[in-house]
Amino acid sequence: EVQLVESGGGLVQPGGSLRLSCVASGFGFSRVAMSWVRQATGKGFERVSSISSGGGVTSYVDSVKGRFTISRDNSKNTLYLQMNNLKTEDTAVYYCARDYDNYRGQGTQVTVSS
Repeated sequence: EVQLVESGGGLVQPGGSLRLSCVASGFGFSRVAMSWVRQATGKGFERVSSISSGGGVTSYVDSVKGRFTISRDNSKNTLYLQMNNLKTEDTAVYYCARDYDNYRGQGTQVTVSS
């Protein structure tokens, strides 16, 4: 059974940091490009960041460049998103997703508020 299980979300003040994790199982994680996508209340999905299967190529939406860092540990089947200098507009449910079919996990809530 394919599973993507996100964790690490929570409530943080503006300027704070969070590190999201996503543990994958049931498929060849190390062979698949992955992404973090988010959905704010009442809005559509937004691809925040992507990483190649080997981790050597990454990309970011302009709004998070310089603040977020995507990484992966293929030995642990785990995808990460380090989020620094968080802003209120980063509030959303964050999902990890496989690039080739957009299969995603259940998500983790990130709320940035003072």
